Amino acid sequence: RAAEEKQQSQAEEQQRAEEKARRRAEREQQRAAEQEAQQAEEQQRATRKKRQAEKQRAAEEKQQSQAEEQQRAEEKARRRAEREQQREAEQEAQQAEEQQRATRKKRQAEKQRAAEEKQQRQAEEQQRTEEKARRRAEREQQRAEQEAQQAEEQQNATRKKRQAEKQRAAEEKQQAEEQQRAEEKARRRAEREQQRAAEQEAQQAEEQENALRKKRKAEEQRAAEEKQQRRVEEQQRAAEEAEDQERAERKERQAEKQRRAEQQRAVELIDERTQEEKLKIAEDPASTDETIVLPVERGAAVLDSDKDADNISGNRAREARRKQREELRARAEQVTLPTDDAAAQMAIPAVVREALPQRIEALLSEEGERVEEVPAFAVPDTTNIVNNTIINNTVINNTTENNVTEVTVVEETENRVILEAGDRIFVRGDDRPRLRRDAQETFYEELPRGRYRETIVRPDGYRIVTVYSRYGDILQRTRIDSDDNEYVLIYAPEYEERQRPAIVDVGYELPPMRLTIPVDEYIVDYADEPDRDYYEFLAEPPVEPVERVYTIDEVRHSARLRDKVRRIDLDTITFATGSAEVSMSQAKTLRKVADAMAKILDKDPGETFFIEGHTDAVGSDRSNLVLSDERAESVASLLSEVYGIPPENLVTQGYGERFLKIRTPEAEQENRRVTIRRVTPLVRPVAQR
Repeated sequence: RAAEEKQQSQAEEQQRAEEKARRRAEREQQRAAEQEAQQAEEQQRATRKKRQAEKQRAAEEKQQSQAEEQQRAEEKARRRAEREQQREAEQEAQQAEEQQRATRKKRQAEKQRAAEEKQQRQAEEQQRTEEKARRRAEREQQRAEQEAQQAEEQQNATRKKRQAEKQRAAEEKQQAEEQQRAEEKARRRAEREQQRAAEQEAQQAEEQENALRKKRKAEEQRAAEEKQQRRVEEQQRAAEEAEDQERAERKERQAEKQRRAEQQRAVELIDERTQEEKLKIAEDPASTDETIVLPVERGAAVLDSDKDADNISGNRAREARRKQREELRARAEQVTLPTDDAAAQMAIPAVVREALPQRIEALLSEEGERVEEVPAFAVPDTTNIVNNTIINNTVINNTTENNVTEVTVVEETENRVILEAGDRIFVRGDDRPRLRRDAQETFYEELPRGRYRETIVRPDGYRIVTVYSRYGDILQRTRIDSDDNEYVLIYAPEYEERQRPAIVDVGYELPPMRLTIPVDEYIVDYADEPDRDYYEFLAEPPVEPVERVYTIDEVRHSARLRDKVRRIDLDTITFATGSAEVSMSQAKTLRKVADAMAKILDKDPGETFFIEGHTDAVGSDRSNLVLSDERAESVASLLSEVYGIPPENLVTQGYGERFLKIRTPEAEQENRRVTIRRVTPLVRPVAQR
């Protein structure tokens, strides 16, 4: 019977162990389910918090961006004040340092003696401390052994007491577990009901969110399809417009070709050479000292400075001037073609280069008075208009060099003024609205001597600072990025104490240029070579040395200076008579040139490109000047808005009918054109960014 009772007792214990294991497994499953539900709920809360955080972060970023802009302005003022304080502090520190050197040497000697004495005392003190510590350690060891023996006796008594308490606690625990199992079962049932309700709510929320997501996706897809359809329709319209325009141009070219054939015998002959001889000269201009004339251009010279001289009077005088220029070219010294921009500027004095950073910083940091209104520039009172070439005191056409003439305003239009000086008229445009477009902020400061400083703040954090004279001439233009790196775009040092008049052609002081490279390496017609590497072409240095750094306004008013750099004739941008509009189909043809300009600016953000506008000879001089300036501005705006070329790197100027590519008084498509040149080596020392 005792064996049966023992066996029965073992079976009951095994049953209780299995029941305990089963309950443990159920509790673990319950905990896992609870953890999963808790994780799902935490994930939903995290998603909601993430959305709220993103919204709050966007608002904070916007607020932070505004604060950063204000902080940069404050930081600049603070740095300026700190630099002043630092200079004063450095001077005071230098004086104090000299007085302190003698005192410092004396103190060092005294400190060294005191240190040696202190070191000796510390060594003795350390020895005494070590002896005390050894004795204390021995006493503490004896005390620890006694305490350990007492603790062991006390631990044995405590162990017996704990065994009795453990047995009693096991019985109480068994009763508590029975009660806890009942409560746990009821709690799990309630939690399962709550979990089912939460799952149903989550499922309903997910279904609603899926429905909203599908709706948004359908709307986005519908909008994308509509946008794609509009783009296709626009492309079709552009293609149809291009096709219609091409047909019209083809008819116009055929009519022009026929008209040229009829007028060929009436065209003015430049000399007695045959057409074959002229073409040989054009292929190798270095083989002759004479003015280069392309027969296909019907009497128009290649160089703009020669065209300018041809415009002075009639045909017979033109013949005489060309012969005189040929003689001057023959006497002029043969120059070496520069290998890069730095070689082209070798004549610039080294002292000018060394002083440049200080002068630039002086203009940027010069104190000015803030003005609220956009300043209006004055019209120059007088100007030197030199209508004839004067070289080595040789006067061509029997006129004097200094022809001081009053400048008068002939006509004013929006952002443009037409000025008359002597027998010529000029258009002065205002490119500030083009530069301010999409700016975050623009403000002006009035500087001494009637100058103004304009600061344009771009949304991406960089600034364009331009200093103007009282006449609106650009004295300096600098780009400052968000890290305060400065890139100078335009800066010409003041070589003379007296200020030059606003309108003067300084190129008349130079001899006629001798072109020493083939014409197709100097002038590119884009339509003839659409696949050319325009980066290599635009990056080429000037074709002759640069005597000094010129102002951008001197470059504007001198064909002789502009002849120093190569040019691209954008003959794919064809303007209708009297129009400055550029169609999108034609704008696409600018991509190769725009990519080349962007590549150059990636290498040096301080490059400057000059965009010239031209018209044919149909219409009045005044209307053609305004129209040509509008054409140059249209192409500049297109390069900025479509291809991302920064507007501050583009300078525009219209010349009307002054530089005809084909000399004819009739409507001529090739004369209605835009030209691009890289003028950086003319308007900025290349060693300065």
